[in-house]
Amino acid sequence: MAENNPDVMNQLASKLGLSSDLQFYDVYSLDIPELLADIPRPALALLVIIPLTPAWDRSRKAEDADKEPYTGSGPDEPVIWFKQTIGHACGSIALLHSVINGPAVDFIKRDSDLAAIRSLAIPLDITKRAEMLYNSEPFELAHKSVEQAGDSAADPTGELEGGHFVSFVKSGGKLWELEGSRMGPLERGSLADDEDVLSPRALDMGIKRII
Repeated sequence: MAENNPDVMNQLASKLGLSSDLQFYDVYSLDIPELLADIPRPALALLVIIPLTPAWDRSRKAEDADKEPYTGSGPDEPVIWFKQTIGHACGSIALLHSVINGPAVDFIKRDSDLAAIRSLAIPLDITKRAEMLYNSEPFELAHKSVEQAGDSAADPTGELEGGHFVSFVKSGGKLWELEGSRMGPLERGSLADDEDVLSPRALDMGIKRII
């Protein structure tokens, strides 16, 4: 499992084919303006790992209970979402959600593995899309290349106990919550042109609903 560390995520993104002009940064506070001021804006995605508390677990199950399996695909799909079927890859899939949606797409290098994965994913239904990613050797190699990177030891036996990687992305004027273990992408509300994923309204509709 990849560590949620900017250096690790930047290595993985670069390996897959994201331009170095777009970078991941640590967010040390969601409320202190001085700490948020250190992050280049607009912020195109917020990638977080969240402990699965009993309250969040109940909330997730209640929200997913009445949802039909996601059926989105094609060029008109508002966001590209992957159902996670690869063990120990929740961080890498969260990174994928962060960089293949919204304005981050403009930073994907042409003819890169990332460009190929995105292009192949667009027309596929969720089952075939998950199979494509599962069988993608470039994605597997990129993921394995950063498994031992970061400040903490990787756990080869399982995912971080109770931790879920979630990506919040602005796409099409909406805030999306993207996680491969949910029933599909979750639209959390509209954002103005001058609001990004770290704007107060985005934080209230997104991460602050959980923590």
